[in-house]
Amino acid sequence: MSWSPALILTTAAAARLLFLFRSPELSDDIYRYLWDGLTLLSGSNPYTAAPGFIQPATETLAGLQQLVNHSALVTIYPPAAQLVFAAGALFGGGVVGIKLLLIILDLGSCVCIIRLLAAFRQPRWKAALYAWHPLPVLEVAASGHIDTAGIFFFLAALSLMIRKTSPPEPKNLIPATTQAEPRRKNFPRLFLAGGAFSCAVMVKLLPLIFLPGVLLGLRRQRLPFLLGASVGGAALLLPFLPDLTNAFTTLQTYATHWEFAGFTFRTLRQATGSGEISRMILAALFLAAAGYRYSRLARKQDRILLPGEHAALIAALQACSEVTFCFLLLTPTLHPWYALYLAALLPFAAGAARLVLCWSVFLGYQVLLPYTLLGQWQEDALTAALISLAPIAAFLTVTLVRRLERRTE
Repeated sequence: MSWSPALILTTAAAARLLFLFRSPELSDDIYRYLWDGLTLLSGSNPYTAAPGFIQPATETLAGLQQLVNHSALVTIYPPAAQLVFAAGALFGGGVVGIKLLLIILDLGSCVCIIRLLAAFRQPRWKAALYAWHPLPVLEVAASGHIDTAGIFFFLAALSLMIRKTSPPEPKNLIPATTQAEPRRKNFPRLFLAGGAFSCAVMVKLLPLIFLPGVLLGLRRQRLPFLLGASVGGAALLLPFLPDLTNAFTTLQTYATHWEFAGFTFRTLRQATGSGEISRMILAALFLAAAGYRYSRLARKQDRILLPGEHAALIAALQACSEVTFCFLLLTPTLHPWYALYLAALLPFAAGAARLVLCWSVFLGYQVLLPYTLLGQWQEDALTAALISLAPIAAFLTVTLVRRLERRTE
């Protein structure tokens, strides 16, 4: 199958632009984005006070204030997200400006995926697994979720980690006098990669779970990356201090009280009778699963011989994909747009279970029908079960089929 990057990107852009002027119906988060962006553009710190406790200066802001969800809470979104909100608000047109910027960033993610696939010598058509998937089309273009900005910066960091030239020869074949020069040339590139990764984390904290995989994928010269991440993180955090600390109150509220479509959490809470204990168990399970997967990756990376930097990064992306899958199954709050991170990794690691989960999350929107008609938010335990059990069933089915195939050979 041979699809040109132009075809993939043009089709992706056309699909997204269809929803540019449509009002967000599946989520109202974008109104908080616009409020934060306009607050920052006015010269105020969005972390100073919750929208519900601010007297709007204009009728436009007064109308927007009524649309902001959880207006009694200070914004939870990190500093890089605030800059994206402000840039989108500068585009004008209210939510349309923010959606347009996010669509541009999402198409930038598609470009990064194509570049990475080319570097990995993988078929470019795999980029369509994300570029043409309904999940980013609806969650980015229709609802305008900020997660796409975090995905863009993460993929940009990966793109910067890829050498433009071919991988180096084994060290024992390179004269000692020439080994130091490539390291100096790689420093700016890896420093910028670290800065891009810090931007991803400062959009949404979720990319933090990728850090061990990224560092293992680098294999060498991790110091420039970590320096870039530290400088980038400090540059983003410092301008918002000290009011930035107010966001941790909202983050604590989210971590201890929020829940949506979390089948594993519901099951544990029913068994233990405690939501707090269930959250602690799930956190421990995720850390154990992530630690096990990354330790396996570390052992595998040790066996990869030079030249093998791309092979190391491919293995790292596969590990990141599996860790993301575990996170989505174990999180108490599984909104459909959380699966965007998993969808962005499908071109590099498209397992059956992960493909199914990127579709089954759409079932979470069943709550909108009674909410729209009756004004009642009614979550369905069966729906939560189907979202999580469908990918598990797909995994078990594929595993069984493969074992049967081996027996018949």
